[in-house]
Amino acid sequence: MPLDDESLAKQLLEAPELPEDVDFADLDEEARRELRTLPRALAETVGKHLVAAGELVDADPEAALKHARYAKAKAARVPIVREALGLVSYHAGNWAEALSELRAVRRMTRTDSHIAVIADAERALGRPERALDLAKEAKAQRLPRDVEIELRIVAAGARRDLGQLDAAVVSLQGPDLNPARREPWSARLFYAYADNLAAAGRRDEAVKWFLHAAEADENDETDAAERAAELSNA
Repeated sequence: MPLDDESLAKQLLEAPELPEDVDFADLDEEARRELRTLPRALAETVGKHLVAAGELVDADPEAALKHARYAKAKAARVPIVREALGLVSYHAGNWAEALSELRAVRRMTRTDSHIAVIADAERALGRPERALDLAKEAKAQRLPRDVEIELRIVAAGARRDLGQLDAAVVSLQGPDLNPARREPWSARLFYAYADNLAAAGRRDEAVKWFLHAAEADENDETDAAERAAELSNA
């Protein structure tokens, strides 16, 4: 539920209680390096709240948001702090806040490392055309391969939102769509391709690619096997 201005201001002033096991040293080295622009005591305080946000984001996203928002209130000019709030907001489904924070990070760092998340937030806010515009803009950039693949997945979803089912399927085709490949993004790419095939009514092909996704999904991050079974029995 969105907070009113008074409630949000109160939350930002009050430091949420830190879990007992939170340690500044648990923050990754790059983040600690960015926080060194702050006074030492403040850097450790902000860092601990970032650690807490990261630990809580899956189990209790609202609690994670409190920690990330408090960190921003104390260090809004540090990109890693804005990045943390943007990503926590995204995972919590606070699309507008995620978009605002990650756009700020993009301006501050002049990098597109979160362009796929920004595009997906636009899509979640009912603006698939903006997601596609971002994907077109990014074509001229040299994105890391994992970011490029993720942006293709988001763009395919945007085309699907617009009813362009065949275009969504075609947009995911390419050298990376190879069931013999095992890249960090393979399972997600295969799953997205299968999902769009299913939406386009190409059930048999969708079953095949859901099974490819299940085979590539070594960490069981998707429900690809279940989706294949459901389509097979439909």
